[in-house]
Amino acid sequence: MNVVIAGAAETDEIGRLPGHSTLGLHLEAARNALADAGMTKDDIDGIATVGTPGPIQVAHALGVTPSWLDGTGVGGSSFLFHVRHATAAIRAGLCRTVLITHGESGRSRVGAPRFAMAPDSLMGQFEVPYGVMGPTTTFTLTALRYMKETGLTHEQLAEVAVAQRRWAHLNPRAMHRDLITVADVLASRLVAYPFHLLECCLVTDGGGALVVTGEDRARRGDPVYLLGSGEAMDAPMISQMEDFTTSKGFRLSGEAAFAEAGITHGDVDHLMVYDAFAHVPIYGLEDLGFVKRGEAGAFIAEGHTSPGGRLPMNTNGGGLSYTHTGMYGMFAIQEAVRQLRGEAAAQVPGAEVSVVLGNGGMFASAATLVLANRLP
Repeated sequence: MNVVIAGAAETDEIGRLPGHSTLGLHLEAARNALADAGMTKDDIDGIATVGTPGPIQVAHALGVTPSWLDGTGVGGSSFLFHVRHATAAIRAGLCRTVLITHGESGRSRVGAPRFAMAPDSLMGQFEVPYGVMGPTTTFTLTALRYMKETGLTHEQLAEVAVAQRRWAHLNPRAMHRDLITVADVLASRLVAYPFHLLECCLVTDGGGALVVTGEDRARRGDPVYLLGSGEAMDAPMISQMEDFTTSKGFRLSGEAAFAEAGITHGDVDHLMVYDAFAHVPIYGLEDLGFVKRGEAGAFIAEGHTSPGGRLPMNTNGGGLSYTHTGMYGMFAIQEAVRQLRGEAAAQVPGAEVSVVLGNGGMFASAATLVLANRLP
């Protein structure tokens, strides 16, 4: 059975939304996605989401009694996992149409739970006492080791933010749209060496939702097909990664997705790589096999991922310039769908195959989707 994304939409606004609760963001995104799909809540018999509120609360608030639920929570890549799991459930006959929702008051913190690290957890015992807490101090470990071993320069790292701002400049919904230079990035406030402010993701409010179903049930004339997917993990703590300079999860999930889809790198027209911090797209390019080890920094600096480049990447502006509510994976999928429908603000001409790579935590989980606007 061919499974498609039949509906995709974000909340009406993204950015600073103090008047929206977390649950409200879920519901607004859900209503928008259902309208986009030409469906109603009565068409839904599967619900997937992550965090608080979970799938039961979202289903109840929508007035849906699903036969299938998924609350998989593995960080920002969770929504890619949900697409993969929903596809398997539909093919197994466990449900027919799945609504995947996301809502997060990352900036305003309305209805958001307070984050606390349990002192008896592994991270609480073995990382937090040494000052390693949260993305700004954990991701530095990987970035610095990568820079040391490959020769990536501060200027090349800054080029990631510059390239993605070029895309955001073309996107009216992006939180930051003004063009920037490498000098601007390096002059911005140092947050945690080697990351400057413009190399760190945004903190925003917003949400999005997807409707996943069989091709025969899709009501739009432009469904987006899931050709292949993969999911993987590395380690629960960044200090326990096999290699700080590469993501095992990126590699394994990418290999699985490409193999299932039966595509090669030359078939890919568009790429979305989760970009919590500027070095993550560099890992994505290399671990997915688009460039060799140590070449991604120069590849981006040469303009290959920018508008007009041969591998358009993070075309909404990414987590660095578009939005980042805390779990970004939903927005990466949304942009891939827009590109394949020909509806993106910064449209890639002739985009037919898009690869979406999601990261969860600090390289803890990963998932890859291969999407297309037609079957091979």
